[in-house]
Amino acid sequence: MVNVDPPLLQMSGIVKQFPGARALDGVDLEIRAGEVHCLLGQNGAGKSTLIKVLAGAHQPDEGQILLDGRPVTIPHPVAGLRLGIATMYQELDVVDGLSVAENIYLGHELATAGFSQRRAATANTRALLRRLGHGDIAPHREVGRLSAAGKQIVSMARALSHDARVIVMDEPSAVLDAEEVDNLFRVVRELTASGVAVVYISHRLDEIRQIGDRITVLKDGRTVATGLPAAQTPTAELIRLMTGRTVEYAIPPRPPVREDAATVLQVDGLTLRGSFHDVSFDVRAGEVVGLAGLVGSGRTEILETVFGARHATAGTVRVGGRRLRPGSVSDAVRSGIGLCPEERKSQGLLLDEPVYRNITLSTFGRNARASFLDEGAERTVAREQIDALDVRPADPERRARTLSGGNQQKVLLARWLVHGCRVLLLDEPTRGVDVGARAEIYALVADLAAQGAAVVVVSSEIPEVLGLADRVLVVSEGRVVHEGPASGIDEHRVLDLVMEGSAA
Repeated sequence: MVNVDPPLLQMSGIVKQFPGARALDGVDLEIRAGEVHCLLGQNGAGKSTLIKVLAGAHQPDEGQILLDGRPVTIPHPVAGLRLGIATMYQELDVVDGLSVAENIYLGHELATAGFSQRRAATANTRALLRRLGHGDIAPHREVGRLSAAGKQIVSMARALSHDARVIVMDEPSAVLDAEEVDNLFRVVRELTASGVAVVYISHRLDEIRQIGDRITVLKDGRTVATGLPAAQTPTAELIRLMTGRTVEYAIPPRPPVREDAATVLQVDGLTLRGSFHDVSFDVRAGEVVGLAGLVGSGRTEILETVFGARHATAGTVRVGGRRLRPGSVSDAVRSGIGLCPEERKSQGLLLDEPVYRNITLSTFGRNARASFLDEGAERTVAREQIDALDVRPADPERRARTLSGGNQQKVLLARWLVHGCRVLLLDEPTRGVDVGARAEIYALVADLAAQGAAVVVVSSEIPEVLGLADRVLVVSEGRVVHEGPASGIDEHRVLDLVMEGSAA
């Protein structure tokens, strides 16, 4: 039962201006002790900027923050932590070269008289990981060797390591499988039962129903609704508040793949030692094939090996009948393969380069004259894609780093649209993407298939895979344990196959 005591935290009239953009325009947010307060909004609505103000990473230009009814200033993140405000960002903020324990206690190391207490840090780390349901992660393990889901667990453990009164979770479930999400919800309920307030940001509206108490909705840097009951507010109303319009959330229907459609991609006996073994499938022109399975099952590694980012131990990849050189990204790109990776920030984008350069990255040769890049031609091509995909803000000069997650994903897709790829590999295409952009990405995948592209989709959301794909491969422990039409299998059967494969 959520209490009705005075708010633990209030943010009133928060304004934050960046060069050329007013990210926050008078935002109000009120958080009670012991509640899960969900913060919703489209990519670019101001959610990330707001939580960075709360954490002390940004300073507000106007407005006030009250904690226990008293005004506070948060000049830097350390000050925020001292006030009991811990933040888990969507962009994983772990340091790959350090151990799990070192990451968890980074910046607030356990020490006595200037001497580090490593045994205490190790013991505490083990306890935190067990609490999160991941006692199998060793405190001394280097974080760089963990999967994206493992790194998210470390980030969560770091937040829990502080004596926090408010914990902000920005898309915490984005890289977690169903069992790990259940663990996350268990921990959240433990925290709120002890009086901790949780600010929960997610684009998965079903999660909001399960874990949320109240909802605040942001749009264009303003608070458009606050204090909405999470369990009673209709989904259609939330989408209308976020987007200003009614959005069709369903995956658009597509006609069946033509029986005489040519096979574009052929994968035969592909193996990557330690990740997956003897994977074979083909994709025809106009067909969408989905890879379903749990995080860590080998799905991502399969896509990366097809793309040449990993060197296969055995097996072949062919495009249009031509065999590709193993481990050669350049050969894959020349043959018409494009990849939108799971970690778009670290693996897909040049964050400090302008949007136009990110879009034209795979087609430099077309925009060159006498061995010099024609930046005017680059900008023209990029503007066409920015307009076609509704990238916001529509500024080709803007650095990719400053875009929201959904708009960064559109920039990646634009790169391969410009390239005219024959095979598009999509790894978690809607991770961290709002409902409006998600619907646009679904429509784009359908359009690409209609134009004859062969598409392979990986997603942790099984309904998304089943809805987008014509045919589904279920992957468990690095092996394909099922292949068949998407219409002939449901989410429960996929999970059964995954569990059976793991037990084999």
